Amino acid sequence: MSPRNLLSDPAWQGSDLGHPLPDSPHAVSVALPRWRDVVAYEEKDPACRDALKTIYPRFGFHPLLQTLCHQVAIEGLTAWPYATESAARAAKAHCRLKAPQAHTQLRSTGPLVALHTDASATPHAKAFWQHTGLGASSRQAAVALGLESAPSAAEAEAARRAIRERLAAIHGVDVQQISLHPAGMAGLHAALRAIQTLRPGRPTLQLGFPYVDVLKQPQVVFHGGELLQTSDQAELAAALERLDPAAVIVELPSNPLLRCVDLPVVSEMTHLRGIPVIADDTIGTGLNLDALGHVDLIFTSLTKSFSGRGDVMAGSLLVSPHSRWSTDLLEAITLPAPLGDGDAMALEQASRDVTERVPRLDRHCLELAQRLYHHSAVRQVLHPKDCPNFRDLMRPDAGHGCLLSFVLNDATRTPQVFDALRVSKGPSLGTHFTLACPYTQLAHYDELDWAADCGVPAHLLRVSVGLEDPDELWQRFERALES
Repeated sequence: MSPRNLLSDPAWQGSDLGHPLPDSPHAVSVALPRWRDVVAYEEKDPACRDALKTIYPRFGFHPLLQTLCHQVAIEGLTAWPYATESAARAAKAHCRLKAPQAHTQLRSTGPLVALHTDASATPHAKAFWQHTGLGASSRQAAVALGLESAPSAAEAEAARRAIRERLAAIHGVDVQQISLHPAGMAGLHAALRAIQTLRPGRPTLQLGFPYVDVLKQPQVVFHGGELLQTSDQAELAAALERLDPAAVIVELPSNPLLRCVDLPVVSEMTHLRGIPVIADDTIGTGLNLDALGHVDLIFTSLTKSFSGRGDVMAGSLLVSPHSRWSTDLLEAITLPAPLGDGDAMALEQASRDVTERVPRLDRHCLELAQRLYHHSAVRQVLHPKDCPNFRDLMRPDAGHGCLLSFVLNDATRTPQVFDALRVSKGPSLGTHFTLACPYTQLAHYDELDWAADCGVPAHLLRVSVGLEDPDELWQRFERALES
């Protein structure tokens, strides 16, 4: 049976609950097609959870990892597989720091190393797994289980080299400035570890409404992190003076509000105080944005637009050649868990068309945003084209990314519209097929009032626009809005 074509046959109905997105054994998204499915997932409803054939890899164990964990289980302990002993030891050290009396142990399981934790350490092991993205991938689990053959080491290294060269060409830097990691959050982990060599023991400061794990990783795994949501320069200056952070973290643009800080101003204020700037350009992409003159480190989830397929986890970290700390940061970056062989080969193949595919995604997203603006049922559309700070960073003839968010005039109709929308529905973004989700419900279900206070409505819908014909895609949205 051929894989399901999600461009023409999206996973949008109740019967699609739990279907992998895409139709692949290594899919990183899963269909939550109705509003009540999202609520049931967040409420940990057993019927919903049991229907899921996969899960976003950092948020839980992929089915192949579940199988592996059952095989290596130690009675009374929970197993957490890692690709390397270095990564497993980092997870163990985190657990020991958070729960000094807990029982933890490492055990090799074929090519992988598992951290085993007792009940008191397991919540900390789970947090480390989610926030850092250093865990073993589904492809590594498949090899460990004997279900897939181990790739050729030489071919995998050639794939990693090709990916780095591709990224270097996009950003206009030397390939040595770029390292590859098993997830975007693993790229952030490497950035924060490197920053600790410059400014040890200090918290970070994040500007703008955050993607949850970008904020949580420094808070939970490192030395704390504060969030500042203001464009007022005096408030930023006061926060920098009070906190004297290890680094300032920005998203280009933020998720799901799709806004940028005034990066040149932020950069000048932070660098004047000897503080590095870390940027996440996953949504904007290096094809569209030129931020290297203002930041010191850029981490990217290559899982998203760079891959486009939605069936491989990967991340990158770029050290800006313009950074005053460039040499020190390059020397400080470590790879406790490098991008796996199978994942590197899948990513290299998937990203061969990135320079042609991403501009198409960007155009389709802009067209949908413009049509939503003029629909009587829509109160607000959030798209980077409306952010002057984003526009100031754009390369010539660049796009705005593939992501938009919108809010209806009548919020009570949002579940009905979402249920009627004939596109695939689940977490993640950047896929070649359109992917929608009620973002605030998924990311902030237990803190909806806080999110609303930050300007993120509980009924916001986020859309990652794909390669479907724009006219045909609009017809799907129009029918849903009028349902």
